[in-house]
This record gives sequence, structure tokens and C-alpha cells, in this order.
Amino acid sequence: MTLPLALSIGDPAGIGPELAAAAWDMRKAEHLPAFFVVGSARVIEEAARRRGLNVPVCAVKAPDEVAGCFDQGLPVLDIGDVDYTPGAPCDAGATLALNALAAATGLVRSGAAAALVTGPIAKSRLARVGFHYPGQTEYVAQACGILPENAVMMLAGPNLRVVPITVHVALRDVPDLLTNELIRNRAAITASALTRDFGIANPRLAVAGLNPHAGEDGRMGHEDADIVAPAVALLQAAGINAFGPLPPDTMFHAEARAAYDAAICMYHDQALIPMKALDFDAGVNVTLGLPIIRTSPDHGTAFGIAGTGTARVGPTVAALRMAGECAMRRMNP
Repeated sequence: MTLPLALSIGDPAGIGPELAAAAWDMRKAEHLPAFFVVGSARVIEEAARRRGLNVPVCAVKAPDEVAGCFDQGLPVLDIGDVDYTPGAPCDAGATLALNALAAATGLVRSGAAAALVTGPIAKSRLARVGFHYPGQTEYVAQACGILPENAVMMLAGPNLRVVPITVHVALRDVPDLLTNELIRNRAAITASALTRDFGIANPRLAVAGLNPHAGEDGRMGHEDADIVAPAVALLQAAGINAFGPLPPDTMFHAEARAAYDAAICMYHDQALIPMKALDFDAGVNVTLGLPIIRTSPDHGTAFGIAGTGTARVGPTVAALRMAGECAMRRMNP
């Protein structure tokens, strides 16, 4: 690629900075595209030392300087320093995380960087410094002029891709939130993104039922017959290769997974439990429906192990690699 990826640093008290350094250290072995960190050079340097890594930091003022120094050091676009302690989040660190997210998003939107990879943040801390979004996904969507309902979260790994129709809501609220239109819209966005960003010409979408046995003809709930099945019919009428509703408990074994490219699930844990069981160390959070590429490692700040050197770098490597692959497909459709 001619443009680098922009990686926002995330909360400096979390594991994001050390994993950014560890990913750069593995850049050749993992064949990673060039990337730079938006955040604090000192935080990255200290995080690398704590992890026992020799990672030189290369200060850059703009993304076009990254290619010239990526092999010699981890490029960092320094937007400010902060006093922090690993494992002890503070408002100053949250402010750095928020400013880094805003700056990295702006660089990708402007075309200066190829894709956005977001480091883990603490939502509760961000709320204390003026962040009024459920998460980074909603922030990036609004920055791109996309309605929140049109920004779709997909978790993707080597063995499975899943899309939860409802996300961070109580389980008891899910049936009331499900509609034909919500399912149809998010599944259609998924199909389009699988073609555009993942190179799948005719994506196959397996749609899970809400209830056990997909309702079993109304014996275990009416939602599958009244809401999910009509949504699948609408997708099929639009030429999308969708099928269901399927009994959720038989969708995720190896033979079943071979029959589809993504599973459309009705709620958070229905999607994320099989995803994390199969691809815990290689899962990537991808936001579909945006004019830019955005990925994120599928984990949080992990304050409890920050600075100990035990955090696994696999998800960060996977997020960088997937962002680069998707960006390449958009550049070469």
C-alpha cells in the first residue's frame, strides 16, 4: 500500500500501547503493512521497555513520513504527553485517548491514511472527559456522517464472522428491539461489505433465530416467525443469499460454518460466545457500512495486566492485518 494505517493509542494505562510496540516488533514475521501510532511517543517508549522490547520510536509529523522510517522504528505522531500509571486509568489518560481517536479518524477521513485501527479505551473514563457515545464505533460513524444504525459491528476471525443485530443492551430488551427492517438493513450492509472489503462475490448469510429451535413453530416464541423469517424473505427478494431463521445451537460446528460466510445473530452473546470460543486470540472488531476502513482488536483495556508483559498481541496483529487487506481491496476493486 502507498498509505499507512493509523492506530490510535487507546488508554495509556491499558494494554494498547505495549501491544502497538509488540506488533511493530513482529512486523516482518507477520507481514504487517506500514502503520503509525497517534498518541504519545513517551508512552510508547515506556510501554515497550516494560514489555522488554527494543522498539525505537520514530517521531513523524504527518503520515507521508511513515514509509521512510517504518523499518527503523515505530512511527508515532505525538499529540501530547501525559503522566500515567499502567493499570490505573485517569482523566488525563482518557483525554489523550479521546484526542488520539479524533486525530486518527480525521487523518483517515482526509485520505492521508489508508485505514483506522482503534486501540482499546475505557468508556466510563471517556465519559468523564466529555465522550457521549456508547463506544468508538458510534463516534467514528458520526464523524463519517453515518447514522449509528447504519454502522454495523462484525467480529471476524479465521474460523467465523458474526454480526449481532442488537449489541450492548439487556437481554430482556432484545425482543422489543428486533424489527424486520433492523435485521434486513444490517444484514444488507453486511453482504455489501463482505463483497467490497472481503472480496466475497456472493456472500452467504446464515440468520440465527432468536429463540431455542428458532421458535419451533411458535411453541417457544413468536419472534422468529413474525420478525426474523419475514426479514430473511426481504433479503432474498433483494437478491441477497440469506437463509434462516436457523436454530442457533446447531449453527457453529465446523460443517455448519462451511455453509456460510457470516452469521447474523440476534443479540450480543449469541454472536460473541462462539466467536471467542473459536477465535479468541485472532478476533477483530470491524465496523461495516462506513466510507472508511475501521478495525479494532477484540478486547478491552485489560487494566489488570497492563504493564506486566502478559497481554497477547494476536488480536492487535490481526486488526492491523485485516485493516490493510480491506484497504487494499478498496484501492484495487
